Amino acid sequence: MREFHLSLPLKKEDVLALRAGDLVYLTGPMLTGRDAAHKRLIQLLDAGKPLPVDVRGQTIYYVGPAPASPGHACGSAGPTTSYRMDAYTPRLLEAGLNCMIGKGRRNDAVRQAMRRFGAVYLGAVGGAAALIARSIEKTEVLAYEDLGTEAIHRFTVRDFPAVVIMDATGGNLYESGPAQYCEEAEGCG
Repeated sequence: MREFHLSLPLKKEDVLALRAGDLVYLTGPMLTGRDAAHKRLIQLLDAGKPLPVDVRGQTIYYVGPAPASPGHACGSAGPTTSYRMDAYTPRLLEAGLNCMIGKGRRNDAVRQAMRRFGAVYLGAVGGAAALIARSIEKTEVLAYEDLGTEAIHRFTVRDFPAVVIMDATGGNLYESGPAQYCEEAEGCG
């Protein structure tokens, strides 16, 4: 496993160098959003209208952060299941998004769009929401405040931990990981 400490927004060469299974620590600004915000973004694209945030070269974390307790930038901030954004993701990748963070598998249309547009999908650890929140230094709502925790936020993070699940070349940890385990265990029966 390779380890990378990367600054956000990610450079295209950083995205293209990552491979499924790599460990990354991200520092800088990232967007957040879930399915309700994604739906609105796609409606704007369909209408030929500008987006309220520039997604070009950006990373989006699929999260609905809990309210902050005193002295913290935000509360628990665990990843949302990513397939809920699959219907919207190819269009956002075409618009320039180059990194997504969530949990769970992605559909074939997303995988193909990632390869076509040179994007990467990172996994954050579900169940570690309080730990993840420690890497979030600042939050601000950028769009769709009426959606509450599902609004689009900008998080400023330091050493946000994630694993490359799917890379821009088609590598997929959900496929290679079990295969490697079976090989090392001398078969999976």
